Amino acid sequence: MTLIEWKEQYNLGVPAIDHEHRELIDLINELYGSVTGSGTDISVLDFLGELYTKISAHFALEEKVMRDSHYDEYRDHKADHERLLDDIRDLMDDYEDGIYVDVEGFGKRLDEWFSEHFRTRDARLHSKIF
Repeated sequence: MTLIEWKEQYNLGVPAIDHEHRELIDLINELYGSVTGSGTDISVLDFLGELYTKISAHFALEEKVMRDSHYDEYRDHKADHERLLDDIRDLMDDYEDGIYVDVEGFGKRLDEWFSEHFRTRDARLHSKIF
């Protein structure tokens, strides 16, 4: 099942980052399929945990590139990363506390976040550094 469709606007022209962006979207869809029953059965908590881990690793790479390049909007870009990670962590906490987690609604928020982040923050990063 697909939660987020890959969009060409996600490409920045930096092969390593574009590859990771595509892998993240693929992972989200694979995990979503598992949660909704069309793949290997995993729990919502496993889905969110795996997603958190993979996105954190990608953000660490991107943030290292920004630090190494003395990127002028590093703090704002990193803060945007942290907002998404906080959202995922909050959902994990809610789920552990027995609060219903709307995975499809979360998928729509992820799609909006990626679309906006790639179009603005990552596009600017690409134009300044690469």
